[in-house]
Amino acid sequence: MEQWVEGELALGELPLQCGATLRDARIRYLQRGAANAPKDNIVLLPTYYGGAMAGNRALGEGGSPLADPRWCLVIPGMLGGGESSSPSNAHPSQRGARFPPLALADQVQAQARLGAALFGEVRLALVGGWSLGGMQALQWGCLFPGRVRRVAAWCSAARCHPHNLLFLRGLEAALTADPLAAGDGKPVAGLRAFGRVYASRAYGPRFVSGGHHRALGFADIDALLRWWEDDHLAMNHHDLLAVLRMWAGADIAANARFGGDHDAALAAIRAPALVMPCATDQYFLVHEAAAEAARMPRADFRVMQSEWGHCAGGPGREPAAMAQLWRALGELMAR
Repeated sequence: MEQWVEGELALGELPLQCGATLRDARIRYLQRGAANAPKDNIVLLPTYYGGAMAGNRALGEGGSPLADPRWCLVIPGMLGGGESSSPSNAHPSQRGARFPPLALADQVQAQARLGAALFGEVRLALVGGWSLGGMQALQWGCLFPGRVRRVAAWCSAARCHPHNLLFLRGLEAALTADPLAAGDGKPVAGLRAFGRVYASRAYGPRFVSGGHHRALGFADIDALLRWWEDDHLAMNHHDLLAVLRMWAGADIAANARFGGDHDAALAAIRAPALVMPCATDQYFLVHEAAAEAARMPRADFRVMQSEWGHCAGGPGREPAAMAQLWRALGELMAR
């Protein structure tokens, strides 16, 4: 198996959809494998909220159809996520709370520039991802329909629906209730609260009562909550807020091309697409994904069965859920 190589592309002054310009913009990425002669083997795997690029490496391992060495895998770090240009590492004039607002389309435009720099103008074999990674994949599918051969979005949606937004507003309030969140000091209390609120909806409603937390090594709820606290204490609060606010406003139709016409944006995803919500996801709901898939010309709609809720789709996290994803991805790659 080829090794992952990390790289960075300087984007210079990057115009954003909000009208601001991101100064000295950079996008970091992981790559495994190389493009073949026809350049038809390139797979782009955008990252998820709070996730580093390394978190997506499991999509190319084990029983995944993407583990086949013929695929050239590229994992771009999200703007705002802490690896590419973000509040925590931006130009000094845009660091911290001064970082400009991001849109879903900004991520895809930056990734398109990365792809062109690495490979030239090619049609990607697949753009796919979990959660916010899936939202980016769907944005790719409608903004660049001629440059994407397949799209996959699991535990995801084409926009932030009201139930999801309700959760995100609560998350934001938990963090910003700490006065330190407005500045550069570490808001420890806010980050702990953020982690606890996040954990409350991350799993399915029967995850704890069914004892599934014990499979992760947690003896009880308190142990699980402490892990979520510690995980978020390691993150930068401005990074978390920047991407959370982007997620809250995410809509594949919220750009100049579609002008808010959601049906038109979904219809523009002409490539074969996998839309795969989880039956117990408490962020992205099954009926919302079903309605969106029905408006895509070539979507394959499937429901992942798991008590792990949103976390079921996390790369490599729950073997039974991954087995379902691998089957569906395998069939998509064969189309």
